[in-house]
Amino acid sequence: MPTPTFGLKTFPFPYDAVVAAWREADAIPEIESAWLWDHMIPLREPRNAPLLEGWTLLAALAAQTRRLRLGLMVTNNLARPPAVLAKMAASVDVISNGRLEFGIGAGAGREALAGGVGEYEAYGLPILGQAECIHRLDEACALIRRMWTEPLVDHQGRYYQLRAAVCEPKPPQAPHPPVLIGGLGERLTLRVVARHGDAWSYPDPSRARPAQLAASVEQFRRKSAVLGEHCAALGRDPGGIERQVYVILLGAEPAAARDALRAFAEAGATQLVVTALRDGPGAVHHLADEVLRPVARELS
Repeated sequence: MPTPTFGLKTFPFPYDAVVAAWREADAIPEIESAWLWDHMIPLREPRNAPLLEGWTLLAALAAQTRRLRLGLMVTNNLARPPAVLAKMAASVDVISNGRLEFGIGAGAGREALAGGVGEYEAYGLPILGQAECIHRLDEACALIRRMWTEPLVDHQGRYYQLRAAVCEPKPPQAPHPPVLIGGLGERLTLRVVARHGDAWSYPDPSRARPAQLAASVEQFRRKSAVLGEHCAALGRDPGGIERQVYVILLGAEPAAARDALRAFAEAGATQLVVTALRDGPGAVHHLADEVLRPVARELS
């Protein structure tokens, strides 16, 4: 069993704290990637709590780090037209000298916020059925790949239409930045992952709580097997898709955090992305010392 790589995910505010955490992670070899999320309004805080826009912040962090792979986990496909998103991603790949991991998901438009107004209603985003969201994601992924690899793109699809669209400069990564797709739906979403993804992201709901961990690991294992079945149906090697698991560790004890990461690694996770155990200066070094390095030693 290969040792999985480790990544860090941070809340996108306040700016100085995010920059400090990413610079700290950039100096820790065990942390290979860093991630932000993609929401316009906090989902579990007062709706007027400050929050920076993800892609704008990612570009700033790309310019202030040197080694980390970086991305959003995951971009909401409904929030930006795919051709615009392709241009934004290409720009960040240029700024980062080819370190972008392109995370994307279907979006569902059902997030509920304090006060009863959802993020989509607040920002005028379309509220669509789940199946349509996934079909849009499928078309968007193909379109974005074309924008990155073709000199001129004409597209007349079911959901998106382009005429002589240009994306220059192209992303430095060849043939394009790795595509990470998040989602859990076994019938539709995982088929989109099998068709377009270089990696799949599984959001662990257990928060490293022992009582919930076993069920979450089993769910990950089952959905990973379904992804493998979709790959086989498409004639694709299932081993060619990275399995990423995102585990929220904030507030967890180090021993419980280590147990969670070990369990997902043993279930087949190839990338483990986590939050720090605590907030504040030195939190990323604390995470590396108490969790990441011990787990890496155990699995190596």
